[in-house]
Amino acid sequence: MKTLRVRIKDKHAVALDMLAREVNFVWNYCNDLSARHLQRTGKFLTAYDIAPYTAGATKAGLSLHSQTVQAITEEFVTRRKQFKKAKLRWRTSFGSRKSLGWIPFKASGIKYRDGQLHYAGQHFNLWDSYGLSQYAIRIGSFSQDARGRWYANLCVQTAENPTLATSSIGIDLGLKDVAVCSDGSKLEAKQNYRELEAKLGAAQRAGKTKRVKAIHAKIKNRRQDEIHKFTTRLVDSHAAIFVGNVSSLKLAKTRMAKSVLDAGWGLLKTQLKYKAMARSVVFEIVDEANSTQTCSCCGVKPANSPKGRAGLGIREWTCCDCGAQHDRDINVARNILAAGHRRLAVGILVL
Repeated sequence: MKTLRVRIKDKHAVALDMLAREVNFVWNYCNDLSARHLQRTGKFLTAYDIAPYTAGATKAGLSLHSQTVQAITEEFVTRRKQFKKAKLRWRTSFGSRKSLGWIPFKASGIKYRDGQLHYAGQHFNLWDSYGLSQYAIRIGSFSQDARGRWYANLCVQTAENPTLATSSIGIDLGLKDVAVCSDGSKLEAKQNYRELEAKLGAAQRAGKTKRVKAIHAKIKNRRQDEIHKFTTRLVDSHAAIFVGNVSSLKLAKTRMAKSVLDAGWGLLKTQLKYKAMARSVVFEIVDEANSTQTCSCCGVKPANSPKGRAGLGIREWTCCDCGAQHDRDINVARNILAAGHRRLAVGILVL
């Protein structure tokens, strides 16, 4: 299965906004109903329990497809379990805290014909960059971004395309370079946020909301484009990919937060994961403890290896045990690759 994201033309924004308000109404109804039931009985409602209360909603005046109402209740129950809360946040339709539009649908509620998506008696023109006529749409949603643009997210079934590559690679995530691979290739840190930080600050001080959103979107698009090209190249060229378990969430709470978030480590790992699944590539996140201090050639921790904060400035060093010369980041990537190989070997032995 694969999710295709296509842009809906802006002339349909008004109609989609109206449908999104109805989705918010159903969500808030389920939220209130579930909270009251929990207060009275001490039990949570399941999606099956909520279904009788929402039956006939489309006949009563909602423009939504009946399958959409079911999808909303199912998503509500899933998120309530995920966040372990008796009541979730309300979805607001107006004001400065307006929720971004979201309209889920199932296969029976959506049709693609002649370059248009047909839903709930309406048709929506789009920029079809994938050739949707060759796919069978299973499930999906309409979603809105911060600038008010609408997209169709379509889950489709595609043919398997396993990789023919046989090599493996380790990746070290960092700030000087976003990613350094064990073969020496790198994804340089372009610092997209810092490049536009001055323009963003000026727009924020001037109160130009649309300009602020446009700059944020530009930063996001630049980062996504760079990471997409890098991850696609890796998945096409290797049969196994191993990444260190550095946590961007923890480092985002330090003084390095701006650089960490600008690097996009989480996005990189997410893309590698789903692209590796599509190409039958092994993807693992491995423990990178002591990978900086360990020599990737002899496997020991020499006395002169970089250690602690004092060693952050050491970018190149020579192992005093075997005499191997190391680039700091490449050495870490090779140790991550070795850790990944050991993990695979253990699995094979157990089998």
